[in-house]
Amino acid sequence: MSKKGPQLNPLVSVVIPCYNQGHFLAGAIESALTQDYPAVEVVVVDDGSTDFTKEIAGAYRAVKYVYQPNQGLSSARNTGIKNASGDFLLFLDADDWLLPGAITTNVAYLLRHEQLAFVSGAHHKVYVEEGLVKEETSQVSADHYLHLLQGNYIGMISTVLFRKWVFSEFQYDTMLRNCEDYDLYLKITRKYPVFHHQEKIAAYRIHTANMSNNIPAMLGGVLRVLDRQKVELKSESEQKAYLRGQEVWRSYYCSELWKSLGQPKGTVSTESLQFLKLHRPPLYYKYILKKNTAMFKAQVKKYAPAFTLRMLHSIGLYNNHVPAPGAVELGDFDRVTPFSKEFGYDRGGPVDRHYIEGFLRSESQCIQGNVLEIGDNAYTLQFGGKQVTKSDILHVDSTNKAATYIGDISDAPHIPDSMFDCIILTQTLHLIYDFKAALRTCHRILKPGGVLLLTVPGITPIDHGEWKDTWYWAFTDKAMRKVMDETFPESQVKVGTYGNVLTAAAFLYGMGLQEVPPTKLNFHDPHYQVIVTVKAQKL
Repeated sequence: MSKKGPQLNPLVSVVIPCYNQGHFLAGAIESALTQDYPAVEVVVVDDGSTDFTKEIAGAYRAVKYVYQPNQGLSSARNTGIKNASGDFLLFLDADDWLLPGAITTNVAYLLRHEQLAFVSGAHHKVYVEEGLVKEETSQVSADHYLHLLQGNYIGMISTVLFRKWVFSEFQYDTMLRNCEDYDLYLKITRKYPVFHHQEKIAAYRIHTANMSNNIPAMLGGVLRVLDRQKVELKSESEQKAYLRGQEVWRSYYCSELWKSLGQPKGTVSTESLQFLKLHRPPLYYKYILKKNTAMFKAQVKKYAPAFTLRMLHSIGLYNNHVPAPGAVELGDFDRVTPFSKEFGYDRGGPVDRHYIEGFLRSESQCIQGNVLEIGDNAYTLQFGGKQVTKSDILHVDSTNKAATYIGDISDAPHIPDSMFDCIILTQTLHLIYDFKAALRTCHRILKPGGVLLLTVPGITPIDHGEWKDTWYWAFTDKAMRKVMDETFPESQVKVGTYGNVLTAAAFLYGMGLQEVPPTKLNFHDPHYQVIVTVKAQKL
C-alpha cells in the first residue's frame, strides 16, 4: 500500500458509472466540471448502455470516456478506479449531482488529516415526483465502524471522498447486486480511521427508477452485507451493534414499505405484502384492517375485549384505548434504573438532541456573520455553514486550544460589547448558578439585530458524570419568558417547547433516539416540556 504525502491541490477523479441514464448524465458531469476546486478529472464508465450515453460524454472534451459490456454497478466502479489518475476518488451516480464547493470541502478534511481513508458528509434527497427536498445529516464523530454496523449513516456514496490507496486493498464486490457501497464502508472502517462531517456535498435524486426502490431486494441485500461482518466481530459492543443493525434495517425497510402502501397510485404486490407479513406482522395486519376502518372501529369499540383493544392500539389502528386502573402493563419500563446513564448516547443518541437540532435547523438563517458558541463550534459549522464569516468559541478551560475566548459566560468583561451577530447557547444555562448574569452578558455582547439561540432542559435526568455537581436548574417556558423579560430588555423574544409524555419518559429512561418512532417524537404537548427553546433578537 502506497500512501503519498500531502500536495497543494491533489488531483480528484470523479468516476461516473452510467447505464442507460444519458438523459441525466450531463447534469452529473457539469456538477463535477464546474466545481471551484482546481484539479478535477471526470471519468465516465459506460456500462454497456444502448442509449446516447456515449454521445453525451463525448460532448465534453475534459471527460475521459470508458466503455465496457454491461457488468453491473460494482464492476463499472472498479473499471473507473483502474482508469482514474487522481490521488482522491469520488463516485457520482449519473442521476445525481455534486453541490457547489463539494470537492473543496472534502479535500480540505483529507489534507488536514493524513491518516483518514475517506471523509464523508451530508446530502440532500430530492424527491422528483413530489417536488420535495429533504436534508439528510447524521452526527457521527467516533466509533464509525460501530455506527455502520447499526445502519448506513453515510447514506449516499457521492458524499464520500476516498484516498486512492484504499483501492489497492479493497474493491467493489461484483457479486453484490446492491448495497455494494455499504459493504465497502464496513470493510474500510473495520481497519482504517475515517471522518464524517455535516456539510452538504451532493444531491440524491429519488425517483421510480432508483435501485433502492425494490424494498424486499434491498433488505435481503443489506442483511447479507451485514452478515459478512459477523466473523469479524471482536468485542461485546460490536456484537451488540451488529444485532442492533439487523433490527434497524428491518424496521427501516418495513417502514418505507408501509409508507409506500399508503400512496394513492400504484398497485400493491403480493410480494410486498408477504414481505411485510414476514418482517412486521403488525404493519401487515394494520394495512389489511384499514381497508374497512370505519366499520371495523365501531365494531371493535362495542365488542372487543381489553386485550384486543391493547393490541390494536399498539399497531396504531385504535388510538383511544386507555387501560383500566390496575391493568397497565409496564413491560420494559418495569424497573427503577434507566436503560442508559449516558442520556442514550450509547443507544443511538439522546432524544433531546432531536429537538435541539430541529430548533437550530429551523433558525439556521440566523446563524451567520460573527457567531459565538459555548464549548465548541459544532452547531455553528453544521447549521451556519458558509453564512458564518467568523466562528468564535467560549470555553471555561484554558487548555482548550480551539477556544478563542476563555472564561465563564456569567462573568466575561473581557469580551467586547456588540461583538456578535449570533450566539448559540445550548444545554449550558442549567450548569450556571447565576444564569441571569450569563444572559445579561449575551445581551451585552450581541450586536443590535443580533440573535441568541438558546436551549435549556425541562424534564431531564441529571448527569451521572462530570456535570452532576454543577447541575443547578431545570426550566419551563413560563420561567424562561420571565427571565428573558428581566435580562433581554427591549428585545423580540420567542419561547417554544418540545416533547410529550412518551419522549419525556424515553429520555428519562435513557432510550436512544433511534428507538423512538418519528411520529412520537414530533408530537408536542406543552405539559411535558423536554426542551425549552428561546430565540431572542436584540433591538
